[in-house]
Amino acid sequence: MIWIIALLFLIGIGIVAVLLFKISSQTNSQLNAVTGQLNERLKEMSEAISETHRGVGARLDTTVNIIGSVQNALGKLETTNTQILEISKDISGLQNLLRAPKFRGEIGETMLENLLAQVLPKEHYQVQYQFKSGDAVDAIIRLGKNIVPVDAKFPLENFKAFQTASTDEEKSAYAKRFISDVKNRINEISNKYILPDEGTFDFALMYIPAENVYYEATIKQELLSYALSKRVVPVSPNTFYSYLQVICLGLKGMEVERNAKEILANLNRLQQDLAKFSEDFRLVGAHINNAGQKYKDAERRLEKFQDKLTNSSSAGQIGDRSNLTVGTGPI
Repeated sequence: MIWIIALLFLIGIGIVAVLLFKISSQTNSQLNAVTGQLNERLKEMSEAISETHRGVGARLDTTVNIIGSVQNALGKLETTNTQILEISKDISGLQNLLRAPKFRGEIGETMLENLLAQVLPKEHYQVQYQFKSGDAVDAIIRLGKNIVPVDAKFPLENFKAFQTASTDEEKSAYAKRFISDVKNRINEISNKYILPDEGTFDFALMYIPAENVYYEATIKQELLSYALSKRVVPVSPNTFYSYLQVICLGLKGMEVERNAKEILANLNRLQQDLAKFSEDFRLVGAHINNAGQKYKDAERRLEKFQDKLTNSSSAGQIGDRSNLTVGTGPI
């Protein structure tokens, strides 16, 4: 009985050992499969990490380059800012210069001369034209035998104060002063430069180089009416350019008219010459006709003379024969 139990025990152990062996084999196979898959995944992860490292490295290089470019741009921007500051200082200096009426007037005269040179021929304008009184206007425009005076000075101090005034009372006070400045300038132009006895037209132009000043000077009906009553026409760079274009067209029309007059004068001279030639031609024709008639009369007289001469010769020959017969008659 005991040995049967022992045998069964051994058989059980063998079965267990066989089962354990099978389980171990399957486990090893599964472990190998899992290990292979794990190695594949690790390899893929390694490659992915390497690729990521390379991408990160490239991005870092790009970022470094961008940062370098930004640093260069910042350096250039700093230089530009420095230049802007210098230009701002220069502009501030220029503004300080423009506060001086003399320098501002010279700037206006230069702008006026440049504008005239762009549109009109040189012979139709002149800068710093002096009248007999000794007063010199900034420029004149020649239209035929007459001239148009152009003044380029403009009031600015009270205008700037009017613009920067903070209260309505200050604005009103500076506006009145500005109107007074413009009126004084209009009076000066009218009295000094509108001189018909010296060849000027009965009006003058007040050139205002600043468009905002021109706007304030002409938007107020009081100022514009006063200027026109004094025969002074305010103009800005834009409106003056339009006026010059019209003047240029007028000059071309005057040139055409002058050329037409010269052509008509030449035609009149040609007609007079033709009339004289016709008279001489008729006179020559009359002389030729008279000479022809005289020639015919001379020819007829010559023919008559020849006939007479022929007749006289024939009569002489007959007379000779008669005498010969008488002389040889019976003696």
